[in-house]
Amino acid sequence: MRRPAVVLLSGGLDSATVLALASRDGYAVHTLSFDYGQRHSTELRYAQEIAKIQGVESHRVFPLDLRAIGGSALTDENLAVPEYGAEEGRGIPPTYVPARNTVFLSIALAWAEVLGSQDIFVGVNSQDYSGYPDCRPGFVQAFEDLANEATRASSEGRSMRIHAPLQFLRKSEIIRLGEHLGVNYGLTRSCYQLDLEGRSCGRCDSCRLRREGFREAGIPDPAPYI
Repeated sequence: MRRPAVVLLSGGLDSATVLALASRDGYAVHTLSFDYGQRHSTELRYAQEIAKIQGVESHRVFPLDLRAIGGSALTDENLAVPEYGAEEGRGIPPTYVPARNTVFLSIALAWAEVLGSQDIFVGVNSQDYSGYPDCRPGFVQAFEDLANEATRASSEGRSMRIHAPLQFLRKSEIIRLGEHLGVNYGLTRSCYQLDLEGRSCGRCDSCRLRREGFREAGIPDPAPYI
């Protein structure tokens, strides 16, 4: 029997690539997305389509309205999303969502225990990312250590592992890897300001990183832009 695994799937190119990697490695994949009040919630449609095409065991969208907390340009429409690299090199940008990956991985950990899974995959990256502290290698290791202290599985001798296979890859390297794995990047969206038709703004930091990655990879970006 294939080992079950939980993959965090946002609808972006990183998580779609991680899903393809987990499937290639023979895991029985269960994907988890979050409807957390993000202004770019249109991405959830693409996450569902990616999961369907990949033939996952199950796909769930977990409702978790982080607008009640705010503190991020992605969950508070009174805060502007920076454009054209305006926040590059200025520390943690306003698009950081407080403790988001900690919360997401905690939910994934709970579901992994229910599924009898010891493996959780996440698409965090510390090379081309936007300065988020919960994308750093130290965070991934710290959460894995927590998972192996806080769960019944670990108490019974079944260690939990947090996989971050893209951790040290550049965006262009991720794209080339995904192309090799057959990822349909036309179904992925990376924009913080998607419109209702699924078109990317082309101006936010996430769009900038994506477009630079495709340009460096020498591959046309199939996502539609406004």
